[in-house]
Amino acid sequence: MAYTTINKATDYFNTKLYTGNGSNNTAITGVGFQPDFVWIKNKETDTYEHHLMDVIRGWGTGSSDTPNITSNNNAAEYDRNIFSSTGVTADGFNLNNYSDTNENGHDFVAWNWKANGAGSSNTDGSITSTVSANTTSGFSIVKYTGTGANATIGHGLGSAPACIITKRLDTSNNWGVGHDGLHATVAWEKYIEINNTNIVEDHIGQWQDTAPTNSVFYVGDSNSSNASGDGMIAYCFANKTGYSKFGSYTGNGSTDGAFIYTGFKPAWVMIKRTDATSRWRMYDNKINPFNVADTRLSAESSDAENTGTANAIDMISQGFKIRTSESQLNASGGNFIYMAFGQSLVGSNNIPCTAR
Repeated sequence: MAYTTINKATDYFNTKLYTGNGSNNTAITGVGFQPDFVWIKNKETDTYEHHLMDVIRGWGTGSSDTPNITSNNNAAEYDRNIFSSTGVTADGFNLNNYSDTNENGHDFVAWNWKANGAGSSNTDGSITSTVSANTTSGFSIVKYTGTGANATIGHGLGSAPACIITKRLDTSNNWGVGHDGLHATVAWEKYIEINNTNIVEDHIGQWQDTAPTNSVFYVGDSNSSNASGDGMIAYCFANKTGYSKFGSYTGNGSTDGAFIYTGFKPAWVMIKRTDATSRWRMYDNKINPFNVADTRLSAESSDAENTGTANAIDMISQGFKIRTSESQLNASGGNFIYMAFGQSLVGSNNIPCTAR
């Protein structure tokens, strides 16, 4: 049995549910660590966007200047009154009264990842990047300026990323997602866009048809990964035993769907069909504390959370199982990719042997 080096998964990823109060300087605690990447969504209102903030781009100074990007559209980075002047804290973050993230009486979800603080210069690639990297959990935040030509970018993980999510910051442009599960014969010849429901695309300018290495990832002339003269942000994730897994599965069209082995009990799962239009379905163990997990949000949409049998999965001790025949999760012969974070007690070293 392969043992994980991560004793407590919630030191690196955690979901926090909270109810907004519409007031400035509202403390949200219980994350369990000082987050470096925060993704917030109003769970009950269709019109409020996803908001993604990170330590490299900064938290703002308490006025209307928290830099954020939205997964549900292609908009450039823009500033909003999200965080107070104290920004993130040792156990969460402090919010201002921006309605998308702190509407009075509304319920919100915040997904939080830990990288490695403010970041530092990385010269491993042909383009110098600023990187905040957590090599234990396999997560890094990478900021760089695009050149519009073939280049390499240092990611700081010390192991090859299995998933990279990129966004152009200065100008409106679709997101780009590279993922091990998209590629059949040529290394990283394909990408997909998290801000829409489109199928996978093939474009050599995205990743140069070259898989990332332990030190760098490859970019070409695509505006979603290397826009000339524009700021770019990349979120890079590596597979880590007992904590994170990025893979693919084939649907069987049955309510007794595929079991996807991750090696841990997922705390968060995102699934996308790649050979047909479909939503990016997002699940976590706080919105769904029990199986069947049938309430999800969608990364590409501002829609409120949706509950129903068409969403049904089980998050179990060693992975997750599809419990619906619905085509966006389990079309017969359909191709699907997933991202998962969490940790089971089986195979981990976070319980003394005497307690097993």
